[in-house]
Amino acid sequence: MSVTLSDIRAARRRIAEGVSVTPCAESIPLSEITGARVFCKLDNLQRTGSFKERGARNALLRLAAGRKKRGVIAASAGNHALGLAYHGRLLGIPVTVVMPGYAPLIKITTCQRLGARVLLRGRDFAEARAEADRLVAAEGLTYIHGFDDPDIIAGQGTLGLEILRQTPDLDAIVCPIGGGGLIAGIAVAVKALQPRVKVVGVESTHTGNFAAALRAGKPTLVPRRATLADGLATLTVGANAFALARDRVDEVVSVSEDWIALAILRMVELEKTVVEGAAAAPLAALMAGKLPRLKNQRVALVVCGGNIDPAILSRVIEKGLVHDGRLTRFTAKISDRPGGLATLARAIADAGASIKDIAHDRAFSGADVSAVNVICTVETRDRPHIAALHRALKKHGFPLVIER
Repeated sequence: MSVTLSDIRAARRRIAEGVSVTPCAESIPLSEITGARVFCKLDNLQRTGSFKERGARNALLRLAAGRKKRGVIAASAGNHALGLAYHGRLLGIPVTVVMPGYAPLIKITTCQRLGARVLLRGRDFAEARAEADRLVAAEGLTYIHGFDDPDIIAGQGTLGLEILRQTPDLDAIVCPIGGGGLIAGIAVAVKALQPRVKVVGVESTHTGNFAAALRAGKPTLVPRRATLADGLATLTVGANAFALARDRVDEVVSVSEDWIALAILRMVELEKTVVEGAAAAPLAALMAGKLPRLKNQRVALVVCGGNIDPAILSRVIEKGLVHDGRLTRFTAKISDRPGGLATLARAIADAGASIKDIAHDRAFSGADVSAVNVICTVETRDRPHIAALHRALKKHGFPLVIER
């Protein structure tokens, strides 16, 4: 089934009462670090924290009365589940969500709090989907696909309409790609209204669904790999989404997990906003130099969601600090006699660095019982500062083993 500009405009009118028009403000700090003139479309500010509300509400409102009464079902461990649960409650439509066993606890409890029936079934998404299909037949529920249902795609396309209205004279929109529903909807809207605006997709090197489909000429399965951008790890791009997007998306690039972690950190530090890995991918692509043609161009980044587990966020920030050269760890051999540690600490301080954590290792420090290994985690300014710190410590006679 096709999705047209008329479908997307109708979706915008349909969902207007229940879905926020989110800001698309210019970011001076992100522009400075990327060389592009950056605007951030902050759909992480939706009530459930992601763009998925757009398609969910549109699809729910498009149901016939009988289907609304019986209810809907989806297999999802993420933002689609949240969007359906929230708008199902607002519209009085029963929602069932089937989640695989690895679903994050926060997503489970949030969906339940929003009134959805949550079923944990299966070891992976395929098994969860099989259970959902069984319930469709057994209970007469309507299955709503998270990224390939035409009504979902039309709903997501409303984001593209908003970007064009909010940012005149735009040169490009950079959007994450997982299942493809978001970029397909945006591309249909943008290419119909302003075909000169480039639509660029970004994947993680650990996902690559759209790139694999382009190589094969059709959607193809991509093995699931652990990724910070879990919203992009859909195993395959949708058939409808791919058909709509393949000739409308101008370029697709991939970025490493390290760059995604660093982009999450930059969004927290510079934009004062928390984003999930998928939402950080567009910024990561600019920072990593994957889109040199966008230098000095007016570029909108689709910040698609902010639902990141706080424990993961903490680890991601630390990974970003390491990648950024602002956190380093090394092992130094020092005297185990009084004053040995003080001498090392003084040398680190004199170099302008700050000790975050230190641990002694006596059991594996070698044959010299008067010496001890100390494992130091140290806060630094950047990578040149790390190099200067290492030189200073070696000059003071401390043998170092440096972690990379």
